[in-house]
Amino acid sequence: MSKLLIVDDEQRIRSMIHKYAEFEGHTCKEAEDGMEAIKQCQTNTFDLIIMDVMMPNLDGFSACKKIKEEQDVPVIMLSARGEEYDKIHGFEIGVDDYVVKPFSPKELMMRIQAVLKRVQTVKPQDSSVFRYNALKVDFSARLVYIENERIEMTPKEYALLAYFIKNKDIALSREQLIQDVWGYDFIGDDRTLDTHIKLLRKCLREYSVMIVTVRGMGYRFETAIK
Repeated sequence: MSKLLIVDDEQRIRSMIHKYAEFEGHTCKEAEDGMEAIKQCQTNTFDLIIMDVMMPNLDGFSACKKIKEEQDVPVIMLSARGEEYDKIHGFEIGVDDYVVKPFSPKELMMRIQAVLKRVQTVKPQDSSVFRYNALKVDFSARLVYIENERIEMTPKEYALLAYFIKNKDIALSREQLIQDVWGYDFIGDDRTLDTHIKLLRKCLREYSVMIVTVRGMGYRFETAIK
C-alpha cells in the first residue's frame, strides 16, 4: 500500500483519482493548490505525488521544484497542455512522468504503478567511484562532479547515467533502457527517453560525447572517447 498526494484545483478531478487510487489499494490525501501541497509535504511523507500544472496561488511546476528541494519523492504531472517545452521543463525539475488531460483513469493508475515499482525496486549502487578524467560519479552518495564542481541532476538523469556506467561500452537498445531505468510497466514512447538523454548530455557538458547514439538501435556509453 502506497500513500499518494493528489494535487488539483478541480475537486472533480481529485475525487476521481482518489476513488481509483483507493480501489487499487493506495491511501490518499488531497490538496487544491501548490501552497497546500507544500504544507502537506512538510507534515506528511508520501510515496508519490500527482500534481496538476495550472493551479491558483502556486502552480504545479513551482510547487514540485520546492518539494523536490526538501525530499526525493516521485511526481507525476497532470496538464491540459502537451507542448514539448512543458514536458522538458517538467523533466528538468525532476518530474517522473507527464500525463496530458483528458486522461484515462486506468492509464493513470498504470503509470502510478510503473513509477512506484521503479522507485521501490531501485538497488543501491556499491560504494565504488567512477572516474574519467575530471568526471567523477560517487555511487554511494549518488553525486556527480566535473572538475570538482557538483553537477545537479534529477533522479532520472542520475539513474540513466548510473545505468550507462554500469553497462559502459555496450550498445543498449531503447527498449532495454526504458525497461531497466523506467520499469517494465512504463507507458510512454521513445521521445521520453530521447528527452532525458538530451538533458543528461547537457548536465555532462564536455563529457556529453561519451553518450553515443547507435543509429537504429539506441545508445552506448563510451569510455574511450577522443
